[in-house]
Amino acid sequence: MYAAPSIQKLLDELERLPGIGPKSAQRIAYWILNTDKATALRLSEAIAEVKDQVHFCRQCFNYAEDDLCEICRSSRRDPGIICVVSEPRDIPPIERTAVFSGLYHVLGGALSPMEGIGPDNLRIAELMKRLASGEVTEVVLATNPNVEGETTAAYLARLIKPLGVNVTRPASGLPVGGDLEFADEVTLGRAIEARRPL
Repeated sequence: MYAAPSIQKLLDELERLPGIGPKSAQRIAYWILNTDKATALRLSEAIAEVKDQVHFCRQCFNYAEDDLCEICRSSRRDPGIICVVSEPRDIPPIERTAVFSGLYHVLGGALSPMEGIGPDNLRIAELMKRLASGEVTEVVLATNPNVEGETTAAYLARLIKPLGVNVTRPASGLPVGGDLEFADEVTLGRAIEARRPL
């Protein structure tokens, strides 16, 4: 398909976004072209603003506009519990549960020898520094339940347990409303292992 050079440039940039293929890029580009200029400029300004104002929290490495993120600044959070996640995008789903009231630590990825990501490429040293204060009593290792996440959790558990800090991992199990016949063996096995009394 032929497109004017400026449209092609927009399409090329949109296709670089994760999860956006040529058809999605085309739909977004034509939406931008058909919307009023003020709406398109608001989108452009919002992108520029977030790039200018957002950086990593100096304590937990979540996204923040100030020196510390809102969670680290909150006096209502329990500083004795740290939930370790791979990326800042992992925090909102945990926050939406309204169950966890501690602080976070963002590693900036997960161990992946195949991709050349080792312990020195993650914020593990910064986590260990936070634990050295003696204030933390529990670390929740909430890395993804995939090979890299499990490897990262196992590695961190070996580092943290000698400090006398309780190390936990979120239970994996069956979704509410799910049927046993459709559960895979790993998920069902973990649900059985993590069973609790009623």
